[in-house]
Amino acid sequence: MARRKREFTTFNLSFLDIMSCGFGAVVLVFLIIDHSIEVKTQDLNQDLMSEVNFLEEEVLEGKEGLVRLRNTLSDTDLQMVEAQGLATRINDDIEEYEALIETLRADGYDDDDDIDALKAEILALESELKKMQSAAQEDGGRSARSYLGEGNRQYLTGLNLGGRNIAILLDASASMLADRLVNIIRLRNMDPALQRKADKWTRAVNTVNWLTAQLPVNADYQLITFNTQATWAVPETAGKWLEVADQARLEDITARLDKLTPAGGTSLENAFLALQRLAPAPDNIFLITDGLPTQGRGGPKGSKVSGQARLRHYREAIKQLPPGVPVNIILAPMEGDPMAASEFWQLAQLTRGSLLSPSKDWP
Repeated sequence: MARRKREFTTFNLSFLDIMSCGFGAVVLVFLIIDHSIEVKTQDLNQDLMSEVNFLEEEVLEGKEGLVRLRNTLSDTDLQMVEAQGLATRINDDIEEYEALIETLRADGYDDDDDIDALKAEILALESELKKMQSAAQEDGGRSARSYLGEGNRQYLTGLNLGGRNIAILLDASASMLADRLVNIIRLRNMDPALQRKADKWTRAVNTVNWLTAQLPVNADYQLITFNTQATWAVPETAGKWLEVADQARLEDITARLDKLTPAGGTSLENAFLALQRLAPAPDNIFLITDGLPTQGRGGPKGSKVSGQARLRHYREAIKQLPPGVPVNIILAPMEGDPMAASEFWQLAQLTRGSLLSPSKDWP
């Protein structure tokens, strides 16, 4: 009996030893796993911190690049001013030399060598002047332009005002009377003279006047107004380009716009189809509008147009645009048209144009 007790006791001790060893092994494995997780976490944190530091360095480099770009634009503007001043002095020198030649001839001086030398110098000056004028024309309209608005506020638009053949499309539908639907309905039932004085429409007309004042002098342009149909600002010039340098024509267009009353729906497709009549095709387009169109080439099927229908009309319209031409949109957002800003922004990005949604005191 005593022997059996001793064997039992020995068995219990062995079992406890085994259990202790097993528990110790479990603890050891747990410690090893915990340490491995901690090491991996530290490595992951280090990788993330390295990536954050790299991104921060890229942001700093981007800011430095932006500063350099702004400085370059300032230097370019300064060079343009200096070139214009030099061109003026060259013109003065040419006039002085020509006057000197005439004076020599009047005095009976006929030394052909001296006169030929003066003529050669005049030709050299004229050649230099032409080069400078050509460079100024190529740079014209590429940088952002400033405009002094009411209250002496200066605006940096970022609009690309360059190009040789520039088309301006002005939305003349009833929605251009006001930003809110209730005000559009109210103004639509008023006297046409009062409608033409509506704030939103006045801003649109002023925008056209501002654009034509900023275009390169050596460029051509055309203005098309559109509602359900597209109309040339000067009907007898349909399909033809007009010279920016023709101030009398610009004043005539301004007078015609002052007599135009916004009315009807909006067909952007008809406006873009009108561009196809211009030869050569435009190389820069400005679109002044307030939202997505309410119809396609023909009239709407009902009295109401859903947001999805307006989106379909818009996407059909942009298929008529000439390929590869920048489209610059000046958008005066209207109530109840949330998709307009997004769609027009995408159009500006795809065509390498720009989107401007100005404040109510611009231009």
